Amino acid sequence: MLRVQAERMHGAFFPSAREYSINYGLNAARAALLPEHAVVMRPGPMLRGMEIADSVADAAHSVIVEQVRNGVHVRMAVLYHLLAAQTRAGGDA
Repeated sequence: MLRVQAERMHGAFFPSAREYSINYGLNAARAALLPEHAVVMRPGPMLRGMEIADSVADAAHSVIVEQVRNGVHVRMAVLYHLLAAQTRAGGDA
Protein backbone atom coordinates (compact mmCIF):
# COMPACT_ATOMS: atom_id res chain seq x y z
CA MET A 1 0.00 0.00 0.00
CA LEU A 2 1.09 3.54 -0.62
CA ARG A 3 0.39 6.52 1.61
CA VAL A 4 -2.63 8.67 0.91
CA GLN A 5 -1.39 12.23 0.54
CA ALA A 6 -4.34 13.80 2.32
CA GLU A 7 -2.55 17.14 2.53
CA ARG A 8 -2.76 17.41 -1.26
CA MET A 9 -6.32 16.23 -1.73
CA HIS A 10 -8.47 19.09 -0.39
CA GLY A 11 -11.63 17.19 -1.36
CA ALA A 12 -10.59 16.85 -4.99
CA PHE A 13 -10.64 13.06 -5.15
CA PHE A 14 -12.46 11.98 -1.99
CA PRO A 15 -14.84 14.16 -0.02
CA SER A 16 -13.84 12.46 3.23
CA ALA A 17 -11.50 10.00 4.88
CA ARG A 18 -14.54 7.80 5.55
CA GLU A 19 -15.35 7.59 1.83
CA TYR A 20 -11.74 6.66 1.04
CA SER A 21 -11.78 3.99 3.72
CA ILE A 22 -15.04 2.50 2.48
CA ASN A 23 -13.96 2.40 -1.16
CA TYR A 24 -10.23 1.67 -0.94
CA GLY A 25 -9.12 0.93 2.62
CA LEU A 26 -7.70 -2.46 3.53
CA ASN A 27 -10.22 -3.74 6.05
CA ALA A 28 -10.71 -7.19 7.58
CA ALA A 29 -13.18 -8.26 4.87
CA ARG A 30 -10.76 -7.37 2.06
CA ALA A 31 -7.82 -8.91 3.91
CA ALA A 32 -9.79 -12.15 4.23
CA LEU A 33 -9.79 -12.38 0.42
CA LEU A 34 -5.97 -12.40 0.28
CA PRO A 35 -4.14 -15.69 -0.22
CA GLU A 36 -3.07 -17.38 3.01
CA HIS A 37 0.61 -16.65 2.27
CA ALA A 38 0.02 -12.92 1.60
CA VAL A 39 2.08 -10.42 3.56
CA VAL A 40 0.76 -6.96 4.40
CA MET A 41 3.37 -4.22 3.97
CA ARG A 42 3.03 -0.47 4.34
CA PRO A 43 5.93 2.02 4.12
CA GLY A 44 6.15 5.00 6.39
CA PRO A 45 3.40 6.46 8.50
CA MET A 46 0.02 4.87 7.96
CA LEU A 47 -3.39 6.36 8.49
CA ARG A 48 -4.94 3.72 10.73
CA GLY A 49 -8.64 3.39 10.23
CA MET A 50 -8.50 5.12 6.86
CA GLU A 51 -5.94 3.31 4.71
CA ILE A 52 -5.74 0.17 6.79
CA ALA A 53 -7.83 -1.21 9.63
CA ASP A 54 -6.15 -1.71 13.00
CA SER A 55 -7.04 -5.41 12.93
CA VAL A 56 -5.21 -5.83 9.60
CA ALA A 57 -2.19 -3.71 10.56
CA ASP A 58 -1.74 -5.70 13.78
CA ALA A 59 -2.44 -9.16 12.29
CA ALA A 60 0.13 -11.95 12.19
CA HIS A 61 0.61 -11.61 8.40
CA SER A 62 1.48 -7.92 8.73
CA VAL A 63 5.18 -6.98 8.62
CA ILE A 64 4.60 -3.24 8.81
CA VAL A 65 6.46 -2.76 12.10
CA GLU A 66 9.46 -4.76 10.84
CA GLN A 67 9.38 -2.91 7.53
CA VAL A 68 9.54 0.47 9.27
CA ARG A 69 12.18 -0.74 11.74
CA ASN A 70 14.43 -2.04 8.95
CA GLY A 71 13.80 0.79 6.48
CA VAL A 72 16.65 3.05 7.59
CA HIS A 73 19.12 0.16 7.60
CA VAL A 74 18.09 -0.97 4.12
CA ARG A 75 18.45 2.55 2.71
CA MET A 76 21.86 2.93 4.36
CA ALA A 77 23.02 -0.39 2.87
CA VAL A 78 21.84 0.57 -0.62
CA LEU A 79 23.64 3.93 -0.43
CA TYR A 80 26.80 2.24 0.87
CA HIS A 81 26.85 -0.23 -2.02
CA LEU A 82 26.14 2.48 -4.59
CA LEU A 83 28.91 4.70 -3.25
CA ALA A 84 31.34 1.77 -2.95
CA ALA A 85 30.66 0.76 -6.56
CA GLN A 86 31.16 4.35 -7.70
CA THR A 87 34.47 4.55 -5.81
CA ARG A 88 35.67 1.24 -7.32
CA ALA A 89 34.78 2.57 -10.78
CA GLY A 90 36.93 5.64 -10.17
CA GLY A 91 34.07 8.12 -9.84
CA ASP A 92 33.73 10.89 -7.31
CA ALA A 93 32.14 9.79 -4.06
